[in-house]
Amino acid sequence: MTRSARDLLATIRRELTHEEGANRLVPLVATGRAPLSVVAALAAEQHHVISSDWSSFLALAARATDPRAREYFTGLAQGEGVALARLADLAVACGLVPATLSEHEPTPGCQGYPSYLAWLALNGEPHAVVLALAVNFAAWGAYCATLGKALREHYGFDDRACGFFDFFATPAPEMEDQALAVVQSALDAGQDLTLARRYARMLQDYELMFWNTLADQAG
Repeated sequence: MTRSARDLLATIRRELTHEEGANRLVPLVATGRAPLSVVAALAAEQHHVISSDWSSFLALAARATDPRAREYFTGLAQGEGVALARLADLAVACGLVPATLSEHEPTPGCQGYPSYLAWLALNGEPHAVVLALAVNFAAWGAYCATLGKALREHYGFDDRACGFFDFFATPAPEMEDQALAVVQSALDAGQDLTLARRYARMLQDYELMFWNTLADQAG
C-alpha cells in the first residue's frame, strides 16, 4: 500500500526536530537579552539568504517536470519577493539603511542554508526537495512567531517592523497541502523519496547553524 505523504512528512519532522535549547539565539531575543545589533545582523544576513533562495526556487521550478511542483516552487519564489520587501522595514527598525544591505559582508555560518538550497536547485530531486522544504518550514515559522512577539514586547518594534517575521509565522496550510499533493503524486507513481530525509536533515542543521552563528555575536 502506498504510504501517505502526510504521514511521511510527520515522521520526518518528528525525527529531525532539534532538542529544546539547540537554537541559542531565539531564547535570547524572546527574553530581551540579545542586543539590537544582533537583530540587525539577522536582517542583514537574511537579505543575502532571501536573494539567493529566490533564485534557487526559480531554478527548481524550471527543473521540475511535474506541473504541481513547478507551481509550488514558483509560489515560494513569489513569497521571497514579499519577504524581501518586508525585510526593509525590519532593517529600518534596527537602524540600518535598506539600500546598503547588499553591502553587508555575509557570514559563512549564516549562509550555509542558502548555499545548500542552491546546491539542491542544481542537484536535488525536485519531489524530494518539496518534502524536505515542507519539513523545514515548520521550524522556521515557529522561530519567526517567537521573534515577532518578542520584538514587540522587549524592543518596541511595531507591526510594520515585525512584518517580515509575521509573514513567515502566519500559517499557510494551502502551501503545505500543495506540497503534500506533490509528494503524494510521487509516492503513487512509485518514486523513491529516500533522499528527502537527507535533504531535510541538512536544511535543518544549516538553519540551526544560522541561528547559533548569530547567537555567538550576542556575547
